[in-house]
Amino acid sequence: MKRSQLAETHTLAVLVENKAGVLARVAGLFARRGFNIDSLAVAPTDERFSRITIVVDAESAPIDQIKKQLDKLINVVDIVELQPESSALREMVLVRLELPEDDQVDDVLQLVSGFNGAVLRVRGTQMILSLSSRPDELDSFVEKLQPYGIRELQRTGAIAIPGIE
Repeated sequence: MKRSQLAETHTLAVLVENKAGVLARVAGLFARRGFNIDSLAVAPTDERFSRITIVVDAESAPIDQIKKQLDKLINVVDIVELQPESSALREMVLVRLELPEDDQVDDVLQLVSGFNGAVLRVRGTQMILSLSSRPDELDSFVEKLQPYGIRELQRTGAIAIPGIE
């Protein structure tokens, strides 16, 4: 199933103290409450804080309940629900291709260029490609690569920030 065709989701940007065990407590809260996480990404913003981007299945629990439960965690500093129409949300995909034929390299290069992707490595008929974009664009990119022999694919979780107002 394509990521962009999943059930309705909500995206939360959760600022937390950059301390050991915080991610485990956040994930544990979701597991205990039976909330479904569609995507989770975390990275430090500076030495004191980390931002966790959580995409949650809207059907697993009301978003207000999720926010209230997160707010109870001691290391949570701020919770912002990001609106899809005004926030910047991106995922990344890495794809390893094994092209069935040598003459397909140019076709793949043109396809990657059309999506503003990058070719990270080419060796014979093997290629490693990268694309950072909206989830629906990644879905389309991966779909168009199917005829070229996808051998391995890794997709990140979503990262997002509020838009400029």
